[in-house]
Amino acid sequence: MKIVLLGAPGAGKGTQAQKLVADYGVAHISTGDLLRAAVKAQSKLGIEAKGYMDAGKLVPDQLVIDLVKERLAQDDAQKGFILDGFPRNTAQAEVLDKELSGMGIALDAALLVDVKADVIINRLSSRRTCRSCGYTAGAGVDVCPRCGGEMYQRDDDKPETIKKRLDTYESQTAPLVGYYREHGILKEVDGDRPVDEVYADVKALLGL
Repeated sequence: MKIVLLGAPGAGKGTQAQKLVADYGVAHISTGDLLRAAVKAQSKLGIEAKGYMDAGKLVPDQLVIDLVKERLAQDDAQKGFILDGFPRNTAQAEVLDKELSGMGIALDAALLVDVKADVIINRLSSRRTCRSCGYTAGAGVDVCPRCGGEMYQRDDDKPETIKKRLDTYESQTAPLVGYYREHGILKEVDGDRPVDEVYADVKALLGL
């Protein structure tokens, strides 16, 4: 299983990735996590990435690709991998294909978890987060059931902020759907259903 995970913020990609990792032992490669880990470890690539991040600049595509390649060389990725958060646009997808080809790796599928924008806005704007421990729950929960802390709505979860994030996704990332469709590896699943129903379809689409 070598897949790229696509979908708008709040579509439920992370939940599906966690279930695949738990059941099949593949590596979940989130580029955000990779960057944070490399910076924390002060690796050569991490120090280079930190320089860009501290300056408020985007980390260059090639540096992210190099981090991904380094991660793909680790033992758990030999069973398969799920790339989450990269590529973000078609230019990155082309570079990724070239680099993977050089490693003798071909993607099996690009899995799109598709959820309509209004559903995502309703879903995320009803989310509340604990100030103390980060626990998340739906609207109406004022006290954290885990630690008793105060529940609040993060700025990221306010409707106007979500709409901006979705607009960015549509302009930059959505063209990837066309790219992978042209390459014949796009698999689409309706994410606006109970998690287990979505997961059953994901497994069927991936031939698991």
